[in-house]
Amino acid sequence: MLQELSIKNFAIIDELFLSIEKGLTVLTGETGAGKSIIIDAVHLLVGGRGSSEFVRHGEKKAEIEGLFILDDPTHPCYERAREFGIDIEEGMIILHRDLSSTGKSVCRINGKLVTISILREVGSTLIDIHGQHEHQELMNETNHLRLLDQYGSQEIEQALNNYGILYKQYEQTLSKLKSLSENEQQMAHRLDLIQFQLREIQGANLQLNEDEELMEEKRKLSNFEKLFDSLKTSYGALQGEQKGIDWVGLAMTQLEAAAEIEKDFSPILESVSNCFYILEDVARTIRNEYDSLEYSPERLNDIESRLNEINQLKRKYGGTVEDILEYSATIEEEIETIINRESHIEDLQKKLYQVQKDLFLEAKQLHDLRKIWADQLTKAIHDELKHLYMDKTIFEVRFLQSAGELKGNPNPPFRKDGLDIIEFYISTNPGEPLKPLNKVASGGELSRMMLALKTIFSKHQGITSIIFDEVDTGVSGRVAQAIAEKIYQVSEHSQVLCISHLPQVAAMADTHLFIMKETVDGRTRTLVRTLEHNEKIKEVGRMISGVEITDKTKEHAEELLQLAYAKKAT
Repeated sequence: MLQELSIKNFAIIDELFLSIEKGLTVLTGETGAGKSIIIDAVHLLVGGRGSSEFVRHGEKKAEIEGLFILDDPTHPCYERAREFGIDIEEGMIILHRDLSSTGKSVCRINGKLVTISILREVGSTLIDIHGQHEHQELMNETNHLRLLDQYGSQEIEQALNNYGILYKQYEQTLSKLKSLSENEQQMAHRLDLIQFQLREIQGANLQLNEDEELMEEKRKLSNFEKLFDSLKTSYGALQGEQKGIDWVGLAMTQLEAAAEIEKDFSPILESVSNCFYILEDVARTIRNEYDSLEYSPERLNDIESRLNEINQLKRKYGGTVEDILEYSATIEEEIETIINRESHIEDLQKKLYQVQKDLFLEAKQLHDLRKIWADQLTKAIHDELKHLYMDKTIFEVRFLQSAGELKGNPNPPFRKDGLDIIEFYISTNPGEPLKPLNKVASGGELSRMMLALKTIFSKHQGITSIIFDEVDTGVSGRVAQAIAEKIYQVSEHSQVLCISHLPQVAAMADTHLFIMKETVDGRTRTLVRTLEHNEKIKEVGRMISGVEITDKTKEHAEELLQLAYAKKAT
């Protein structure tokens, strides 16, 4: 949820800090007090289009910052953040945006500089803003299939996963077949090239780890003189009259005499004796190594030449000898495939045909599940619409293209989400034909339709916060009460911020924020105050009657609040 919101030098807001609670928060106030300006600031915070006109007059920049708390570790924001290399610690994400008076924007997520498009990508998982004429996701037909799949929950998700596994095989097979079916001249050129490459690699007769072994031998030959001197000196220090082994031998002889007198010296004698024999073995080894050393400038030149050959192959075919040998095996297989192209094409066509058959069955299974869930969704939305006094409205999940319609098509248009193309259709008046949802003209009907959809989908979308910006415009009476209850119902699954002029909506608020403006030193600024119960009565009364608030108005407001409390309790 959106826990804290800070706005500085934005329009008529000089500095504003909001701590926002869970549930339903309603913003009310006189027209022009700055309610919509706060929503505009949130819209910019999640990647909306900015303008220098938003910067408060006389200031260099506007600053907006929001702290979001993610209680669900599977929230889609985590996946988006990982895609862009953004760390989320302790379930907290901070969005920050600066807008300069020159129109330049600077965006940050958890302190990391990001582009506006990345801010928008991440922000879309956190906040969903709905205005009277801007219904975003629900009004975009390209999202309807995904919304239906979300409504179908784990059942459709499992079918989609099964389909997705086969779809990857289908794509891979199709890609190989397309590659082999390319222009014959291009294929011949490709064959010439990789045959030349294979001859070059095979002609080098590379051995695994050969370059490492040659580098080690080169290092020894390049340091021959130093190695020779070191071995000679070390052998001379150990072997010879009055040298290391002689002195250790003398110590051993004396300790033997001491041990014959006192047995306690036997362990010491044993240790020195061991050292003596070890040193003798070491001296012999050094002498053998010393005698076997042979400097060969010709061998060093051969090594240099071989390493140069290997490095040239590395520049062409891979960073290591292992990479080169792997590439060799790959192009050898490709050569065989091209030479026997016709038989491979035939095999791939057979495989593609079988994969298409299996994929179509999975698509059909997915389609059948979607039809079942589409019927359930239709029923659920009709129930919601009845509560909003739109019982004459007809809603339909229309399948514009489906697996059933494409049966018998040798090349059905498979996509990663199946074969179905759907769109939500409605008719708000008896006798009128069903039309796409985004073609509905009435603002009031559109708002109620959107609320019905949002009431259902808010349980499945995972959006942290939802903002309703005057979606209740153009309604009154029992419809207003129904809208208030629906907005509250949405807030049970997602935090909701709502700008409203309806007293019924204000009465349902868990938190009521009153927006007002004042003039200080000739400058106008916006202020926000959280209302207590008695202040709520006064504000709801103002919303009922207008300017003059009588005792009867207060009684009506008190009654409306009590009814709202009772309704929320059930």
